[in-house]
Amino acid sequence: MFWALFVIGHDCGHGSFSKDPNLNSVVGHILNAATLVPYHGWRISHRTHHQNQGHVEKDESWNPLPQRMYNSLDTLTKNMRFTLPFPMLAFPVYLFMRTPGKTGSHFHPNSDVFLPNEKKDVLMSTASCLTMVGVLARLTFVMGPLMMIKLYAIPHVEWSYLRGGLTTIDRDYGLINNIHHDISTHMIHHLFPQIPHYHLVEATKAAKPVLGKYYREPEKSGPLPFHLLKELSRSLKNDRYVSDTGDVVYYQSDP
Repeated sequence: MFWALFVIGHDCGHGSFSKDPNLNSVVGHILNAATLVPYHGWRISHRTHHQNQGHVEKDESWNPLPQRMYNSLDTLTKNMRFTLPFPMLAFPVYLFMRTPGKTGSHFHPNSDVFLPNEKKDVLMSTASCLTMVGVLARLTFVMGPLMMIKLYAIPHVEWSYLRGGLTTIDRDYGLINNIHHDISTHMIHHLFPQIPHYHLVEATKAAKPVLGKYYREPEKSGPLPFHLLKELSRSLKNDRYVSDTGDVVYYQSDP
């Protein structure tokens, strides 16, 4: 999810999120600060990367290591750079120290990657990250460190209104569909309960392409929905309880 926020900030940095530079800056600062990435500092170095992609000396973030530099690396640095999972965790280090052979920091306005007229922008972005650090510190004090680690540092999946709505299943009741005002289109009803019953079928058809694999097509019914007795019997037999532990739990049957 951090990466999802960062990618929107990335588009803001390229100017492709909006035609309005001010809107790009505001949205980019908010999203990048949430992940402790300095918006302007990274934006400027990323511009340098695009202008010099693959150049041994000038590329900013993916520059190849010359053999002489590779041979000069100590064992620890080599292991950290070329052994999983360390390269996958290197982005914060890159923001603070840049790549091997380069000096400065994305947070420091005097780094040689920035022009003199860009210092104010860099300072503003660094200040936004410091503000986020202050917010996290305050929340840690109020909520406790364990809760903050769980919410901010550890990937997790929890219940949400959308996930709950997607667990519902549409059913085909045959002739009874019309009698029951098409409430068998239950998923769209749970996602958008304000839709009146006489628009549920239409809304479901419109939502199917958006829902994609998350929409489960109901089994077609005859005039009367006798097939649902099989589903009811299966559910009564297998769906007895859910686990006492875990963020996401599923129905289980008796051992």
